[in-house]
Amino acid sequence: MTSDARPAPTDLLDLALATAREAAALVADGRARAADDVQSKTTTVDVVTAVDKASEQLVIDRLLSARPEDGVLGEEGASRPGISGVRWVVDPIDGTVNFLYGLGSYAVCIAAEVDGVPVAGVVADVPTGEVYAAVRGGGAWVERDGVRTPLRCSDPASLEVTLVGTGFAYDRGIRTWQGEVLARLLPEVRDVRRWGSAAVEICLAAAGRIDAFYQLDLKPWDFTAACLVAAEAGLEVQVTTGQRMADPLVTAAPASIAEAFRALVTRAHES
Repeated sequence: MTSDARPAPTDLLDLALATAREAAALVADGRARAADDVQSKTTTVDVVTAVDKASEQLVIDRLLSARPEDGVLGEEGASRPGISGVRWVVDPIDGTVNFLYGLGSYAVCIAAEVDGVPVAGVVADVPTGEVYAAVRGGGAWVERDGVRTPLRCSDPASLEVTLVGTGFAYDRGIRTWQGEVLARLLPEVRDVRRWGSAAVEICLAAAGRIDAFYQLDLKPWDFTAACLVAAEAGLEVQVTTGQRMADPLVTAAPASIAEAFRALVTRAHES
């Protein structure tokens, strides 16, 4: 028989943090074997490695050993329903192509949802050693070398001084459209950067190291943990559907330019 009581978000965060750190160490150790057993998924540029699978297995084992009645949504197929009201959303390596090529950044992402609402999130950036974390209503922070620093987003005065992060889908048709969107958006902002990991880019916006983020065609494991970090750091986060070619469209921007940024991104996708 299960209990109707829901766990404290801080307890879920503690489990996510410990698990993400262990998985990040596994991923770091596996970097030398990154080219081994590489397979394609949806397209030839959408890849999965043996380390992705090992990282996901470690994460699922740790989470379900501690909480066997929980559900899981995992990128590499380790998904199952639960009966506790808690679901874990897991990306064992966000930025697998970066991992494969030895580029930063790539991250282990773990989010905990209670009754469908994200309440705890962790994004462990493996190359930098930075671990971003947030608990709903409790703020967001980044830890590195044992030092915890609270996160707060930037406050740009206008779009023309806004540095934007984004990325691209694996599908060729969607990527072509995204290039057209970027061409329309680029003249309106300070500049655009791409790290190759949506989760890391969203967390960089939360830290004020870039100002805003948008990307089309993300999956829940790409953004759930990072978007909680962003929201707790003061960004206005939206996940919208109904785009012409793919869903969803994820945006995160500071309050000072959020309305104008969303309007710009929407207009660029509709043109």
